[in-house]
Amino acid sequence: MTAPPRRGPGLTLGLYCAASTAGGAVLRRYLDRRTRIGKEDPERVGERFGMPSRARPSGPLVWLHAASVGESISFLPLVETIGERWPRLGQLITTGTVTSARLMADRLPAGAIHQFAPVDRPGWVGAFLDHWRPDLALRIESELWPATIDALDARSIPALLVNGRMSRRSFRNWRRLPGLARRLLRSFALCLAQTDDDAARFRTLGARDVRCLGNLKLAAPELPCDAAALDLLAETCAGRPVWLGASTHEGEEARLAAAHAAIRARLPEALLILVPRHPERGPGIASTLREAGHAVALRSAKEAPDSEIYVADGLGELGLFYRLAGVGFVGGSLVPRGGQNLLEPARLDCAILHGPHMANFEEIAAEMVRAGGSIRVETDDALGNAVASLLSDESMRSRSCDAAAEVARGKARILGAVVDEIAPYLDKAAQRADA
Repeated sequence: MTAPPRRGPGLTLGLYCAASTAGGAVLRRYLDRRTRIGKEDPERVGERFGMPSRARPSGPLVWLHAASVGESISFLPLVETIGERWPRLGQLITTGTVTSARLMADRLPAGAIHQFAPVDRPGWVGAFLDHWRPDLALRIESELWPATIDALDARSIPALLVNGRMSRRSFRNWRRLPGLARRLLRSFALCLAQTDDDAARFRTLGARDVRCLGNLKLAAPELPCDAAALDLLAETCAGRPVWLGASTHEGEEARLAAAHAAIRARLPEALLILVPRHPERGPGIASTLREAGHAVALRSAKEAPDSEIYVADGLGELGLFYRLAGVGFVGGSLVPRGGQNLLEPARLDCAILHGPHMANFEEIAAEMVRAGGSIRVETDDALGNAVASLLSDESMRSRSCDAAAEVARGKARILGAVVDEIAPYLDKAAQRADA
């Protein structure tokens, strides 16, 4: 097993690298603005320029990169498995958002190091790689940054694309740059795709060794939960029918609140808990809903959930609220954001509803609906009627939960299959002498 062959950059790649190099001042101003509005960590923004805040550990090192929260959660079981099976192999984890960094601080196993990923500019990526000197790079999902991939190739660092995803839109865009797409994708020694459609798109664009094993997000374990917090909330909400709007996006909260008003006409004590995908939106959501006439409590303001709607804008608490609620609507699906992972509530005895926009989880959404494990709703009225029925009929809710749990159990094999495919590369990396 060898690293991908070296190739000189094509014209498009050369132009990209030249432009990103020349645009250093613009990129710095962009990061400065993001820092001012809270989208970068001011104490760690240097990491975005390739300036490390930690020393490199001795010995061989694997670099795993994912863009944001969803992707990083999906590979946490992989990180844990690598740590158990290859204890000599250090792990460097990079992500690109403040929220994902906070999550990694809470959930990464001992010994794994988190850094913010460098912005895709040759000098900054080069500084990052010169310091960390990884022996293997795993890129998660769709992180095809040209300067980074070119720098890995130039240093003969083997790179694998794990849980690869290529949306229809991205595929159309990459087909306009066939030379660049082929150049980048052929730098991956192995491409593990989420679906057959993803695999076909990667092959069409020029990836060398493409295999479809399934989506790692579907193999993730149960979301964690603070047991004491769950007991306290369960006591506070005792006797109330509770349903959840999980990972909601802008445009969904008002629609869920409208559905909730109809639900309360049938179930006056019903409580809607909203967990926004981006917690920083919490105060704004609460303010907007109050202006619309709803009684709202806000978790970040330490208000009790004794109102009509509770906005739970904490970080990493979705497992808590899926356990608390009997019924959960999975967000990002009433608006065209591609949906979220339906198997998270399926593992936590929570009946599932979702909207029509499930492009990111198209196959599992269709499978779940066929099995009776979820209900697809198109309108606010349909959502309100379905939630009210599930909250009123425990037998109906239980049947839906059982069907969803059965689908979830069938996805547990994916992690093992992924580990088996990348094991030879991890073996080789772990056998290298200390750096």
